[in-house]
Amino acid sequence: MTTPTTWLEAAPLRSARLALEPLRVEHAAEAFDVFDDPRLHTYTGGEPASRDELEARFAHQVLGCSRDRSQGWLNWMLRRQDTGRLVGTVQATLERDEHDELHAELAWVVASDQQGCGYAREAAVVVAGWLRERGVDGLLAHVHPDHEASAGVARAVGLRATTTVVDGEVRWVG
Repeated sequence: MTTPTTWLEAAPLRSARLALEPLRVEHAAEAFDVFDDPRLHTYTGGEPASRDELEARFAHQVLGCSRDRSQGWLNWMLRRQDTGRLVGTVQATLERDEHDELHAELAWVVASDQQGCGYAREAAVVVAGWLRERGVDGLLAHVHPDHEASAGVARAVGLRATTTVVDGEVRWVG
C-alpha cells in the first residue's frame, strides 16, 4: 500500500434539487444551526458540537487528509437550490488497500426537519457517481441496524449489508 502525496479534492456538484458545496470553514456558523440537534445523534451517539468545536472540526477537515496522509477527506455541504438553505452533509473518507486500490467510506447527515425528503439519497448517489468516475474501486458505509432511512441511502448507492458489525453498525459494501 502506498501513501499518496495528494488525494482527490472535493469539487462543486449538483443534483436535481441540491448544490453540493465543498466544505469551507466559513460553513461552520450556518451549519451550527443545522447540526445543533440531539436527535441527529440517536443512532451515532455523542452530542452536538459547540460553535467553536464545529469550526475547529471544519478547519481540520478542509485540510483534505489525515496528518500522516493515509486518508483523504472529502466533505460536501448540501444546500437546497430552491431556498438556499443548508440541509446536511455528505463525506467520503478515502483509503488505499494493500493492492493499492482506492476505496471510500461514505457518511451522510440531514437536518432533522429536512429528513424524509430524499436529500441524503440524492446527494450520496451524486457523490458515489463522482467518486466512481475518478477511479474509486469500492464504496462502503456503516449504518446502525435500526436506521432504515440510512440503509435505504446505502442501497441507493449500490451497497449491500454484510454480517460485519463495527462499533454497533453494520458494514455495507459495494
